[in-house]
Amino acid sequence: MADIKQKTNLALFWSFTEGVGLRGVQFVVGIVLARMLLPEQFGMIGMLTIFLMVAQTFLDSGFGAALIQRPVISDKDTSSIFYFNIAVGVAAAGCLCLAAPWVAAFYDQPVLVGLLRVMSLLLVINSLGLVQSALLSKAIDFKTQTKITLISTVLSGGIGIGMAYRGFGVWSLAVQQLAGAAFRVVLLWMLYSWRPSWVFSLRSLREMFGFGSKLLASGLLNTIFENIYLIVIGRVFSAAQVGYFTRANQLQQLPSHTLTGMVSRVAFPVFSSIQNDRERVKRGMKKALATLVMINFPMMIGLAVTARPLVVVLLTDKWLPCVPYLQLLCLVGLTFPLHVINLSVLQALGRSDLFLRLEIIKKGLVVVNIAIMWRWGIMAMIGGQVVISLASYYLNAYYNKAMLGYSVWEQVGDMYPYLLNAVAMGAIVHAVSYLPLGHPIVLLACQAMTGMVIYYLLGRLLGFEAYRDVRKMVWSRPAGHAAYRKEQVCL
Repeated sequence: MADIKQKTNLALFWSFTEGVGLRGVQFVVGIVLARMLLPEQFGMIGMLTIFLMVAQTFLDSGFGAALIQRPVISDKDTSSIFYFNIAVGVAAAGCLCLAAPWVAAFYDQPVLVGLLRVMSLLLVINSLGLVQSALLSKAIDFKTQTKITLISTVLSGGIGIGMAYRGFGVWSLAVQQLAGAAFRVVLLWMLYSWRPSWVFSLRSLREMFGFGSKLLASGLLNTIFENIYLIVIGRVFSAAQVGYFTRANQLQQLPSHTLTGMVSRVAFPVFSSIQNDRERVKRGMKKALATLVMINFPMMIGLAVTARPLVVVLLTDKWLPCVPYLQLLCLVGLTFPLHVINLSVLQALGRSDLFLRLEIIKKGLVVVNIAIMWRWGIMAMIGGQVVISLASYYLNAYYNKAMLGYSVWEQVGDMYPYLLNAVAMGAIVHAVSYLPLGHPIVLLACQAMTGMVIYYLLGRLLGFEAYRDVRKMVWSRPAGHAAYRKEQVCL
């Protein structure tokens, strides 16, 4: 038990370091590129996102999660998956190249033909590193992954900025992604010792596909419907509107997805390792949930109330149309960690069948939202997203009552004090916007400082347990680069 605590705490430390460092670098690179390029150019990449992500989901086919969840794996398993990934990567890239003219005609954007064909190389490159990445996660080795991710992001970001400065436009965004994938794969092979053997077993693939197939179907549904709004906006509206929506979504996801990703990528392998002890899983889930909402709620509410000065200061006035999108999307971001942590538990307990069932139901709700709301515009569709996110949380949490004895209402009871605290902070920060502070950068600085001070003081005054746990993690250091001090919090 002590060993899993040490591994969990160390993994959380490195996952936090990677998440903050990665998102920080991506944020800076994104801001520089947004100032140099036009919204329409970001919109063109957004139009292709769904096709690339669907192909990427097929590439993994759920085998990465199967490797992590399965208690014992052999070299035959890993090698078979490695060769399978390469074959799928090449086939998927070929399909995208063939489909490129139809994609371009659908959006009425001829430049997308060459753009999609070049970006299809991402699939071939990524196929070479999927097994190493899964094995690192299974070993809860996030220190190595942190090094790989940060180095590849910095190098590819520099290439993208350099090309944008040289006037390559949308191609600078495409090459940036290709370079990032290439650097990541090279570093995975350099820093991780696993190498494939010359063996291939269909039996191994079939055994793991029983678990992975459900996650593949779930992943496909999730990928398609997470990006379906980009298809509708690109088809019905314009590339510029896709750019505004994409930028707003990226700003909203920066805090919510960073935080959730840091915890969930540790939670899944950790919960998988203790899946036979349901009481420990429940305790870990309660602690992870409280920690997530304690941080995520104020970030989302704070981002919503400071959206306008933030966009003006970081992106300039040309991006102001994305402000109302950003504010409404922050309500979607409030619930994102709740979905992920509940679904991580279902995966860790081996219930990929329930995972798939939930995804099918939720995606049906998305179809209904788009079918009804698109005629009233983008804001109406985002408003529908907010309603769906609340309904989806109830669905995601439903099965954990039977499996862990942790019901939706018990979860809400654990979370509502943090929500009230964040709402109180947001109201005070919003009031600051009425002060005659002049330049947007002054207003933004005053709002940010006010929000942090108010939330800190309220957290100290109310004595939240998750607040104390996070303080311990922040102020403690990994002992000997192998374990945290014993008093640190763990899942």
